[in-house]
Amino acid sequence: MKSRILSVLVLLFASVFHANSQEKVTLSGTITNKSNSETLIGVSIYIPEAKVGMTTNSYGFYSTTLPKGTYTIIITYVGYDLLKETVTLTGSTKKNFGMTESSKTLDEVLITTNTTQANIRKPEMSTNKLSISTIKKMPAVLGEADVLKSILQLPGVTNAQEGASGFNVRGGSVDGNLVLLDEAVVYNTSHLFGFFSVFNADVIKDLKLYKGGIPANFGGRISSVLDIYQKEGNNQEYHVNGGIGLVSSRLLVEGPIVKDKSSFVVAGRGSYAHLLLKMADEPNSAYFYDLNTKFNYKFNEKNNVFVSGYFGNDDLNLNNSFINTYGNKLFNLRWNHIFSNKIFSNASAIYSDYDYQIQIKNIGLDWKAEVKNYNFKYDFKHYVSNDLTLDYGINSIYYDFNPGTIRPFGAGSPINPDQLAKKYAFENAAYISAGQRLSDKLSLNYGLRYSNFQRVGAQEVYTYTNNQPVVYNNEFHIYEEADPTGTKTYKKNQKIASFGNLEPRLALAYSLNNDNSIKVSYNRMSQYVHLISNTASATPLDIWAPSDQYLKPEIVDQVALGYFHNFKDDKYSLEAETFYKKIKNKADYIDGADLLGIDAVERVLLNGEGRAYGLEMMWKKNTGRLTGWASYTLSKAQQRTPGRNADEPGINNGDWYRANYDKLHNLSVTGAYFLSPGWSLGGIFTFQSGKAATFPDGKYLYQGVTVANYGARNENSLSAYHRLDVSATYTPKPGKKKGWQGEWNFSIYNLYNRNNAASYSFRQNEETGRNETRRISIFGIVPSVAYNVKF
Repeated sequence: MKSRILSVLVLLFASVFHANSQEKVTLSGTITNKSNSETLIGVSIYIPEAKVGMTTNSYGFYSTTLPKGTYTIIITYVGYDLLKETVTLTGSTKKNFGMTESSKTLDEVLITTNTTQANIRKPEMSTNKLSISTIKKMPAVLGEADVLKSILQLPGVTNAQEGASGFNVRGGSVDGNLVLLDEAVVYNTSHLFGFFSVFNADVIKDLKLYKGGIPANFGGRISSVLDIYQKEGNNQEYHVNGGIGLVSSRLLVEGPIVKDKSSFVVAGRGSYAHLLLKMADEPNSAYFYDLNTKFNYKFNEKNNVFVSGYFGNDDLNLNNSFINTYGNKLFNLRWNHIFSNKIFSNASAIYSDYDYQIQIKNIGLDWKAEVKNYNFKYDFKHYVSNDLTLDYGINSIYYDFNPGTIRPFGAGSPINPDQLAKKYAFENAAYISAGQRLSDKLSLNYGLRYSNFQRVGAQEVYTYTNNQPVVYNNEFHIYEEADPTGTKTYKKNQKIASFGNLEPRLALAYSLNNDNSIKVSYNRMSQYVHLISNTASATPLDIWAPSDQYLKPEIVDQVALGYFHNFKDDKYSLEAETFYKKIKNKADYIDGADLLGIDAVERVLLNGEGRAYGLEMMWKKNTGRLTGWASYTLSKAQQRTPGRNADEPGINNGDWYRANYDKLHNLSVTGAYFLSPGWSLGGIFTFQSGKAATFPDGKYLYQGVTVANYGARNENSLSAYHRLDVSATYTPKPGKKKGWQGEWNFSIYNLYNRNNAASYSFRQNEETGRNETRRISIFGIVPSVAYNVKF
């Protein structure tokens, strides 16, 4: 391994020396929206005389090195007019460009903001980028465009189920997704149990989903990275936009604080269906609210400061007998600094907080859990030459886990509530990666990330016989929780357990021609924090827990191979990928595991392994009145936990079985139709194989009570999931660009009222004595209307 790392470093330094040995000048700058100075991410820049192409980074910055001379700069970006300008370079030059939003609608490319040629040649795969204009053309549920529901239409991405939060990527669990909002970790992405996402589309500027080939600057999760950035605010003039719907409303205000130097944006959303329920004397209620904020100040051409935040909360109340509240709080202080025309840096201090509370009256439970992290990161982008860019940086996170504060329901705040042991940890990382063009046909990205995780005190940790918190009962042939033999006390910041992992990354693109390419990627990822979900109790309890000497970090190795093709002058495109990933230390629950009141989750968990593999295809129609895409995924996701010795059978007899989020087929067809300047239509059809489940395969009598006997784990399935959503948007005055601009959105979620199964319940009919199966569905047909406005 050391020799390989040394070889990579030698190659990097040789490339740097070669680039610097030539007499050249540098053209660099920032590309923004001309009307509001909002920086634009992923803008394509092409210089035909030098046959050089590049894109702006996450902060709108670009840099290229050229011989002295006169060049044509061609700049393209989705939804904006093409910008073409001649520049004469006699020395290193800083040149900013402002782009004008296009009034054209028929030639808009939906998915990628890069030019087709750049997309074909770029060694980036298993990645999807959606523009906000694309998302807002999709059917809106209850009048709101939704970020998470849009990515569910991409290959390899599925929903857990209706009424559940989060999403699953390539057979991975929800906690395997690293979701970032302005670089801050979002632990729960849903409002109202998945019906809305926490991302207000009005304030989102850009989003990108990585399913594989993940760059070295990202770490800490093993399934995917969803990277989302908020708008920075208009620094030229004030604007307001929002919408009023049947269930919720939203409002955004943005404008300059100091024109050309500083701006702000504030956006809020809230639901009010609970007020209507109260008026109807309905004892049940559910509501949410969230607030997005951002402020920036440009000190000079080299220094920008940004402050952003998000605050959101949900409240579900069922007849005051079951109350569930949860919410995210995020804060980021960011500093962009340009060291030179070739080195761009970003330093961020970030705070994330997720709290979760349930109150259940009939069992007298009031439980509150919380996870906080304090994060510092410093990233650099070095434009060494047109053929070589370097990314490098450091990241340090401190975790504070509260797995549960428990008090009697309705008892107020007793002096000494039961407190489960709090847990603390540090996660540190350093990385370096390179993007290099070896020839006109061959480009690659390669990098290395080193991560270190330390579980620390202060805490009393249980000890067990033979260091095994789970024991096997040979008499009953079941796994059981071990009784602790004692405790060991660790002082504040004293190391309890430590892990270190090298995480290599590699992606390669070979262009067959301007319209065809083959790409391959490999990445290793490590995950040190885990979402432990309740499995036996009726309470929807989720706890975040750190890795330790018992709960090992999950490690994934993933390889992917893809073919990419654009045809008929880029009107259509095809992407096809096959992938395989293997997971070490996959946490698995013993049968009958129940988290309620448990102070040591290691007593219900065993470490196993997992694997997932499949084929993804995506066909896109990019231009014309009808635009959209069809995506299909054929995949398998499995796991197994063999016995720890010859006397133990393991989970499911140590055999491979379907992972919880295994779905063999996943089909999505998304379309948008430009009917007229005043009317646009949208539709989404979704089909997924049923979620894995375990059903009873028999019954027996025990002391006069009928008890169900369950078969092998996850050998059954819920019924197939499918639905059709449609929408229509009417703009009364489509040509109006100033003043009050309104539009009506009409949508129907689940048009043909499919009762998709969220789960099944099995019971015995008290009158007939027969066994019954009941399918539980959450959402049927949901029509809605909303009025959206901006001025």
